[in-house]
Amino acid sequence: MPLAASTARWSKIVLGDDVSDPKQGISVAKQVSSVDGVKFVVGHFNSGVSIPASEVYAENGILQISPASTNPNYTERGLWNTFRVCGRDDQQGTVAGQYIFDKFKDGKVAIVHDKTPYGQGLADETKKAMNGLGVTEVVYEGVTPGEKDYSALIAKMKDAGVSVVYFGGLHTEAGLIMRQMADQGLKATLMSGDGITSNELASIAGDAVNGTLMTFPPDPRNNPNAADAVKKFRDAGFEPEAYTLYSYASVQIIADAAKAAGENDPMKVAEVAKANGPFKTVIGDISFDSKGDLTRPDYTMYEWKKGDDGKYSYFEIGLK
Repeated sequence: MPLAASTARWSKIVLGDDVSDPKQGISVAKQVSSVDGVKFVVGHFNSGVSIPASEVYAENGILQISPASTNPNYTERGLWNTFRVCGRDDQQGTVAGQYIFDKFKDGKVAIVHDKTPYGQGLADETKKAMNGLGVTEVVYEGVTPGEKDYSALIAKMKDAGVSVVYFGGLHTEAGLIMRQMADQGLKATLMSGDGITSNELASIAGDAVNGTLMTFPPDPRNNPNAADAVKKFRDAGFEPEAYTLYSYASVQIIADAAKAAGENDPMKVAEVAKANGPFKTVIGDISFDSKGDLTRPDYTMYEWKKGDDGKYSYFEIGLK
């Protein structure tokens, strides 16, 4: 869901829901672009939506900062208007592939993805990294987003003796796969990326989520710069998990870059954003390279388990 803003005073906020669909994302981008005065967009979430939507925004002179789109192609096409405040799949996949080599090199690994630019992109980067270290998968499969029955996939993994499943995709499919793996007696560790960073995962997977591994940057809720914002969110009854604070930081960067530029022209703001970092944000100090990527991407490992409140969530365990 993108958030678009117009004018330095943020006098108009426009919301759009792309329902994680590229075609709908293009439609939303066109609608946003038709609103008089819209100059900046915070969004989209999915790489498969951000990539085509960014072309619409570029044509209409709108700067886009994605809080969560990690596919390298988002910033690799030479567009002036594409920025992100998260890392890239080739960086995250390298961390995941190394972790698989370090911890599971003697196990049998399955690589599963959801056929999207994000999911398959991340899975393929992880595959590339672990293959380069000498670990070869015994199963490589794609699933269709929205699918409900994974019996055939699980049977194939059981026959192959899989002990580790790397999944590239979102928490909705991951949760169902975990639950059905447990129900069908496949005892394997599931590892995934930032796409499953949602407490809804535990609601879908139930107890099967226990022990799941996940790459994500250091939890921004623990960043001292975020203390005031986190308190405000929690006081309002909302837990700012996953990419909430990344979206918040995107707005901070747009505001500070526009102030530094002394004007609202998106191209000027884009130039300043690349040249004038670091910008202080709730997720830390942010600087961009010439492509609009972070100059300090970092990923670490999390494990899903029960917290002191008896509820499942993700806890940082590091890479060692």
